[in-house]
Amino acid sequence: MSEEAKKAEKATKEVAKTAAKKTTKKEVVEAKAEKPAKEKVAPAKKAKKEADAPAAKTAKKEVVEAKAEEPAKEKASPAKKAKKTVEVKKEAPAVAEEVPVAVEEAPVAVEETPAVVAEETIVDDEAPLTVAEIIEEEEEMSPENFDWDSFEYGMKSMSNDERTSLEKMYEETLSTSVEHEVVDGVVVQKSDRDVIIDIGGKSEGVISLNEFRYNPELKEGDSVEVLVDKQEDKTGQLVLSHRKARAMRAWERVNSAFETEEIVSGFIKCRTKGGMIVDVFGLEAFLPGSQIDVKPIRDYDAYVEKTMEFKIVKINHEFKNVVVSHKALIEADLEEQKKNIISGLEKGQVLEGIVKNITSYGVFIDLGGVDGLVHITDLSWSRINHPSEVVELDQKINVCILEFDKDRSRIQLGLKQLDAHPWDNLDTDLNVGDKVKGKVVVIADYGAFVEIIPGVEGLIHVSEMSWSTHLRSAQDFVTVGEEVEAQILTLDREERKMSLGIKQLTPDPWTDITTKYPAESKHKGIVRNFTNFGVFIELEEGIDGLIHISDLSWTKKIKHPSDFTSIGSEIEVVVLEIDTDNRRLSLGHKQVTDNPWENYEAVFEEGSIHTGTVRNAGDKGCDIFFETFGVEGFCPSRHMQKEDGSRLVNDETAEFKVIEFSKDAKRIVVSHSQLNKDAAKKEKAVDNANKAAAVKKTASAVKKVQSSQEKTTLGDLGGLAALKKEMEKGEK
Repeated sequence: MSEEAKKAEKATKEVAKTAAKKTTKKEVVEAKAEKPAKEKVAPAKKAKKEADAPAAKTAKKEVVEAKAEEPAKEKASPAKKAKKTVEVKKEAPAVAEEVPVAVEEAPVAVEETPAVVAEETIVDDEAPLTVAEIIEEEEEMSPENFDWDSFEYGMKSMSNDERTSLEKMYEETLSTSVEHEVVDGVVVQKSDRDVIIDIGGKSEGVISLNEFRYNPELKEGDSVEVLVDKQEDKTGQLVLSHRKARAMRAWERVNSAFETEEIVSGFIKCRTKGGMIVDVFGLEAFLPGSQIDVKPIRDYDAYVEKTMEFKIVKINHEFKNVVVSHKALIEADLEEQKKNIISGLEKGQVLEGIVKNITSYGVFIDLGGVDGLVHITDLSWSRINHPSEVVELDQKINVCILEFDKDRSRIQLGLKQLDAHPWDNLDTDLNVGDKVKGKVVVIADYGAFVEIIPGVEGLIHVSEMSWSTHLRSAQDFVTVGEEVEAQILTLDREERKMSLGIKQLTPDPWTDITTKYPAESKHKGIVRNFTNFGVFIELEEGIDGLIHISDLSWTKKIKHPSDFTSIGSEIEVVVLEIDTDNRRLSLGHKQVTDNPWENYEAVFEEGSIHTGTVRNAGDKGCDIFFETFGVEGFCPSRHMQKEDGSRLVNDETAEFKVIEFSKDAKRIVVSHSQLNKDAAKKEKAVDNANKAAAVKKTASAVKKVQSSQEKTTLGDLGGLAALKKEMEKGEK
């Protein structure tokens, strides 16, 4: 066999070997597809790929060079093709030997395929490969494009498009769910505690049965809304929540209904402070008591566990609070009806209505779709304390239209206007000065209202209740409900006003005041009130007099009358002056006794010394009370110093010298320090007198000695010594 034939045979074997590798690759890919999960390529495989890369590039380069040397459009013989293929393949074994482990991973597949490949090769001999086909085949067999997964795991080879299509088909079998989204699920299983939900994912979720308390009829196969809380927890379990899903969907529905003003249906769950709790789409909404109906609700419990229609009127997005109203639906229906009713109203028209609500200030009447107010003053001609005294709830009554406002839909009604005014029924014979009897209905600070007949009242002013002039309250004379007799003082039938008086039923005490209380007469009275300038004394009911503060005492200095007497005390007074026109009496208290200042002039002469007690000591001085005479004097501050340098204090008793006396001004000024000064002067005068006497005596003795010196001799010196002793004794 020639060398060329040998080379051709060798090339054929190489082609058969390449086909065997392709078959092995296909089987590996099929085996890989059967495995549940892909495994990572071994480190040896990666090393082989990296090692084969340079060899493949070199082989490709040699093939391109061989192709360039051939003439254009010239076909190579099978032998030459095989020779070229062998030359290209010569360098590959060296690279493959560097990674023997990868080749040994599938020895069985390689050994079993040669016979089959040989047969395929024989068939392919009829169509020899071109150079381009060989290059393409070599590119497919290069390490970069080799499917190592199929080779390693025995999976069947497939294209990228087939792989992508298969992955897409697999993903379509699974539902796509995102965390914190609401999806639909199917109840797979229900137990006494839990419910298993299938949302079409890799696993199923478990939800507590408590979240389905509102739906006791839940069964397997039912579709429910759930919230994907977590795709996988720590244990790989899907976490779902039906309660959160209901809340989220309910909040979305509530917001949508609020924006579109949709009428929603709600279940009233329970009563709460100020209203009701309503279940709307699974959320708890608040229904105020005033929004339940257009009329006040007396029994809230009657609406509990009832399903009603509502309108969402307010939403707080921060706190997720919802406020609903049933009244808004009713008002919308009645609004057009109100307009029709109001348009046909006229003043003075009498309509029939039902008492809808009673308040302290009036009664609301339902006129058949529109409400009107009867004020408490328009319920009855007589004075009443509360509207319930006249009408009752749900009572049908006739009312008269007084005023109405079409724009504001306000209607003012009256009930008493249906009857004649009581003043029209008042006795025409009643005149000013007549006596009438009535019942006290109201007492105010300024007087009392007396009802003569139902609907006709007269006012008794507090000044007309007593002849006394000092201020008193009407409650001191009458009480509510008391029947009294009074005299008509004024009567105006047109203005429908009447004034009454009680004191007019008794004689006026000032009629003979000069006879009962002549000037300079002494009487006893009661202290009723104080002012800064005096005291009001009541001699009898209706006769009061004033004692000026200067007429309270002859001797005491009074700053306020409360320092002298007290309210309610009895005091003796003298009538000083009478003013009958102005009904005024001037009284005095000190005039009850003689004026002591007539005698004080001789007692408190200037220079006299008296014992007194200090009172009201201050910066300017102090008052000195002479208890023996019951009179006070004043000691200036500069005259309060004592002998030791200190000052006199309150309640201290000392002697004082009168330095000033005024009978007209009723003023006595005394001094304590002046006594100390006088004592010092007196002592000094005595000392000076003693010194002068001593000097005079000494001078006389000296003169006597001098006169006797001329006659004295040395023998008389003893007599001189005796004289000296006598002089010294005199000085002592």
